[in-house]
Amino acid sequence: MLKHILKAVQTHAAAEYPRECCGLLIRNGRKQQYLPCVNTAKDPQEEFQIDPEDFADAEDQGDVIGIVHSHPDATSRPSPRDLAMCEATELPWHILSWPEGDLRTIVPTGHTPLLGRPFVHGAWDCWQVCADWYKREWGLEFEAFKRQDGWWEQADGPSLYEQAYEAAGFERVGSPQRGDMIVMEVGRTKHPNHAGIYLGSNPNLPGEPTAVHGAGPFLLHHLYGKPSEIIVFGGPWHDRTRLILRHQDAKQ
Repeated sequence: MLKHILKAVQTHAAAEYPRECCGLLIRNGRKQQYLPCVNTAKDPQEEFQIDPEDFADAEDQGDVIGIVHSHPDATSRPSPRDLAMCEATELPWHILSWPEGDLRTIVPTGHTPLLGRPFVHGAWDCWQVCADWYKREWGLEFEAFKRQDGWWEQADGPSLYEQAYEAAGFERVGSPQRGDMIVMEVGRTKHPNHAGIYLGSNPNLPGEPTAVHGAGPFLLHHLYGKPSEIIVFGGPWHDRTRLILRHQDAKQ
């Protein structure tokens, strides 16, 4: 990070302390600049959320080349959410511990393991593990659906899986085959709120260790608050199923 940009970030972190500061690095030609942004998070001492208007203004001024935030009274070590959102935004993230002053940069790897990833709603969650499976196994890509944590608890709110599956290229089927998406109702919910990939009798994921016992059928899923995993799909999971969805480009 250039010295004048680091100085600007430090000044912003000091001004916002003990709240997390946040901002964007932009490039316009050969010039780089730090743009402080408003932290709109509900608990700004523990997390940050960049005001969408600030992001839009930054894009009008140049190319966004990095996301910056501070860790008040903590190290610059990235949290699971930092790592997840770095992958989701596909941009470098710069983390400044304050007032310690240590700066750390993380960059997207482009390849998060399907198994054992921590849960971060909106970035590493049940929908994302499904989307990542489709991308790696079948080369399918989906738009980055925006979803608010707890959307499933609002009876008068949108039922995201039910409303979006057709536009995403899925259709309902009666019985599953490998690669179908199983949509379930889990916990206190007003809508189908959990999804996984039906793997049939073959739980293997290329390039990842898979230690699953039983005869199957198997399901890859990412339950709220837990690492992603492969389970035997049956019993209560089968009872919770509300939709079996097959993509129009399903491999036979």
